[in-house]
Formats: sequence, C-alpha cells, structure tokens
Amino acid sequence: MTTRTRGSRRLRTLLLALLTFALAGAGTGCADSDDRPRVVVTTNILGDITQEIVGDEADVTVLMKPNADPHSFGLSAVQAAELERADLVVFNGLGLEENVLRHVEAAREAGVATFEAGKAADPLTFQAQDDGGPEEDAGQPDPHFWTDPDRVRKAAGLIADQVVDHVDGVDEKTVRANADRYDEQLADLTTWMEKSFDRIPEKQRSLVTNHHVFGYLAERFGFRVIGAVIPSGTTLASPSSSDLRSLTQAMSKAGVQTVFADSSQPKRLAEVLRTELGGGVRVIELYSESLTEKGKGAGTYLQMMRANTTAMTDGLTGA
Repeated sequence: MTTRTRGSRRLRTLLLALLTFALAGAGTGCADSDDRPRVVVTTNILGDITQEIVGDEADVTVLMKPNADPHSFGLSAVQAAELERADLVVFNGLGLEENVLRHVEAAREAGVATFEAGKAADPLTFQAQDDGGPEEDAGQPDPHFWTDPDRVRKAAGLIADQVVDHVDGVDEKTVRANADRYDEQLADLTTWMEKSFDRIPEKQRSLVTNHHVFGYLAERFGFRVIGAVIPSGTTLASPSSSDLRSLTQAMSKAGVQTVFADSSQPKRLAEVLRTELGGGVRVIELYSESLTEKGKGAGTYLQMMRANTTAMTDGLTGA
C-alpha cells in the first residue's frame, strides 16, 4: 500500500468520523428541540393571549391563520398531529371551532391536557333580539367571550394556571409574572374602553352586526343588540329574505343607520341593507373574530379591541 493510498484512507476515515459527530450533534439538537414544552392553541385571539402568558417558557403553536374564520377553518394532517404531541391544548370551545373540536377531543382522549377557555369565562347564552333572532341559537352558549376584556382577564389567569400545572419545564415565577403584567394591560384596556364608550349617548348605543358576535361587549358596556344580518351566532348560517325584512324593520324602529361588519368577511351581506334601508346606511368594519397579520391593524388582542372601540365610538357618534 502506498503512502498516498494510506493518506487517502485516513482522510476518508477522518471525514466519516466528523460527519458522524455532526449528525449525532444535529440529532441531539433536534431531540432538545422536540423536548421543548409545547402549547397548541386553536384560535389566533387565544393564541396571542396565551403567548403573552407563556413568553419564552414554551413553544406556542397557533393553528388558525390571521384573518381566518374560526367557525370554518380546518386543520391539515400535520396540524392535527400537533395537537396530540402538545403538553397543553388551549381552545375556545362552546362550539366556536366547528371543524377543529373533534381533533381537540382526540387529543384529550390521547391523554393531552386541554383547556376550554370559553366555558371557564362565565359564558352567556344567545338571546332573541329585536329582529327576532337568533332563534335557532337562543339559549345556547355564546362562544364570543373575548369581546368582554374582563372575561379575558379571567381566562388569562386560568390559562396561566393550566400552563403551570400541565407544561413541564416552565418556570412558574416567570409565567406568573407574565400573567400579572398582561392582567394590568387588560385592566387598562377596560378602563380605556369605558371612557371611550362614555362619549356615546345611551340612546345611540345600538348595535347591528354581520352575525351575533358582540353580546358580551353589549352586556359589559351597556349596548343594545338590535340584530344581525345573519341571524345566528355562526357565520356558516345564511339570512333569508324574511330575516332581512325583520332586521330592517327593527333598525328602522330603533333609528339605527350603522352596521358593523367583520373585516375578515365580505361585506356583501351588510351591503344588502343599503338597498333595504336606503343609501344612508353606513357599513363600518370591525375585527370581531380574528386577528390580522402583524402591522395590519389588529395584530394583537389589545390592538383589536382598541381599534374596534374607536371604530364603534366614531361610528355611533358620527365622528
């Protein structure tokens, strides 16, 4: 064997050893990453709230994309598998994530800790409105609790408890500190909303929306829900001609000329009212069921609520 051949073999041996070491290191790195505690959240509103509480203590995966509809978004096979690998699953519940709840149930049956935020936030039930709706939902729990920041404060505190109890490896002091800081921000939000809504005369505090989504806000801040274009608590329903006729009659009776439509949904349903009630009807967009991408107006829950409060106040005072 020549010196050159022996040198080549030694070089190959060295390279193989280095490659094996590198792969072993990479494998260890992946294992460490896989060992990171995981929290999976269904909706992006709850995802933002949960991220504020968890901070860097665990990986937070949010299944619902920005500007999506929580009533209709679905999961890929990969996302469904994420649920069963989580240490904790946080979901809204009360029927909101209609295409996702079966996957949450499967994760629970597989032994994953799950937390239904809506059920824990003292839920309201849908009530029949002046337009006669939502008849099919009357008496059913209303899942849209996040429109009341006080209920979000309660849910956020309970999420912190769930993280501490079920997510191994997090630092409890850090999680509690994050939760306390966020609680202060939510308290400030409530105070600011109260002061903003005080600008609206009581007789003008009447709401008409795309579908029944602001019941909690109405109860908390003294509004009256006249009705909705879709007389239901879900966007998956459709209005009939009699529904629209009842709504326009209720609006005329109440002297309401402003309709608030979800910014993530087409405004065509609300625009129908322009024809029914005349050109004087104003359609104002709100962020009601989904956050936007960062920097697009409602990238966080706090931004969403402040944007909605300003839009509602301006819309109902004619500002």
